[in-house]
Amino acid sequence: MSNPTPGITLLGLGPGDPELLTRQAWQALQNASEVYLRTRQHPTVSGFPPELHIHSFDEVYQRYDSFDQVYEHIIEQVLALGQRPQGVLYAVPGHPFVAEATAPEIARRARQAGLPVQVISGVSFLDAVFSALNLDPLPHTAVVDALELAHGHIPPFPPHAPALVAQIYSRDVAADVKLTLMEVYPDEHPISLVHAAGTAQEQVENLPLHALDRSQFIGLLTTLYIPPLPPATSFEAFQEVIAHLRAPNGCPWDREQTHQSLRSYLLEETYEVLAALDAGDAHALQEELGDLLLQIILHAQIASEEGEFRMSDVLQQVNAKLVYRHPHVFGETKVDGVEHVLANWERLKAEEKNKDGQPHRGLLDGVPLALPSLIQAEQYQRRAARVGFEWPALQDVLDKIQEELAEVRQAQTAEQRMAEVGDLLFAVVNLARTLEADSESALREANARFRQRFGYIEINARQQGKSVSDLTLEQMLALWQAAKQATGPDSTLEKE
Repeated sequence: MSNPTPGITLLGLGPGDPELLTRQAWQALQNASEVYLRTRQHPTVSGFPPELHIHSFDEVYQRYDSFDQVYEHIIEQVLALGQRPQGVLYAVPGHPFVAEATAPEIARRARQAGLPVQVISGVSFLDAVFSALNLDPLPHTAVVDALELAHGHIPPFPPHAPALVAQIYSRDVAADVKLTLMEVYPDEHPISLVHAAGTAQEQVENLPLHALDRSQFIGLLTTLYIPPLPPATSFEAFQEVIAHLRAPNGCPWDREQTHQSLRSYLLEETYEVLAALDAGDAHALQEELGDLLLQIILHAQIASEEGEFRMSDVLQQVNAKLVYRHPHVFGETKVDGVEHVLANWERLKAEEKNKDGQPHRGLLDGVPLALPSLIQAEQYQRRAARVGFEWPALQDVLDKIQEELAEVRQAQTAEQRMAEVGDLLFAVVNLARTLEADSESALREANARFRQRFGYIEINARQQGKSVSDLTLEQMLALWQAAKQATGPDSTLEKE
């Protein structure tokens, strides 16, 4: 006997039952004298023609530390075997081009080298799994590799779509996959483990997500099925809603909006997020972040319609920027703490500008002029500090405040007083930064305390049948002290 063709034949062994071998695959195995298997640990092997000589690459898995090294070795060996006059028959579980790392790369390199390639299809594990689950994969089931999912932090597919996770071959892998999924899905989210699909041992096990790694049946032929979350739970679904609102059959108000008309809403929603943060109200923060995201998606949708850019461009650019500016996370750069990180950040930003052919910009030029003044001052100071322009000790900062306060006292004209008060405020912002206190938040909280305590004075005046203006300054100060005693500097602020 001889292999059916010179070059390389890639053959799919199906999901596991020898009865599910295609007629073409069976004939190729019958006509061959030998076959090379990626792994012999597949139930179909037991149904091979008895005279067929079997080689496998199982021992290679013990030789290397990573699957990438294993697969590269196998690919190189199969390509070398394909150079022989008799070529090579290389068989893999399932279908050669479904969830298979070696066969597609072998085909690509073989064609580049001028080696003939024949592909003999097999029933993929997907066919068997969907049959076991009685499910149709359309319209948008995601298919994910367990190892990629286990090494990530967030699932790389929208949660409103169902998903299949292949190669859940051990409880350790299942545990890592579970942790990633639980960043998005509830602990009790129902899942299904499909074991040995397409074989006589096929079993579907239904579990809550938190029990994923407790299954006693996990093995080489285990696949995870994750039912979808409700439709409105993905970024893509939200984009679709916004696009619908802007469509010809959408909302007249939304269709009329422009970048300029939405400016005030963007600012308003940003401040409402800050208010939720100041109040420590997680429920309000959840709602306000959604409202802010609505504004961002609306701007991106308008830009897409105007041919300016798409949301995918926004995401790609900010992703690339974050990866580029964090070489200590995504590369080999070593850092010695936060200050080193910030110095690298500024250097890399400057390099980006040079690559883009932009003219040189000062260190402070990137701080938006429209920022609230306290935030702007703090940003200027932070950026200057990254290159060493700051007082070395807290006492120096306090001395600078006293110096600026003295200059306020000495100011003679309205213009001088304005300038000196500005310098004093700038110095106080620097104190807040030195003490690692956010000046904008600190002042907002002080405003809220003032409002609450002054309200206390008003309430007490009304209880006396008076208005606040009827009280003397001494009476108001006494009530103010009582309000401070009643509330304290760290008290929870009253909500309207």
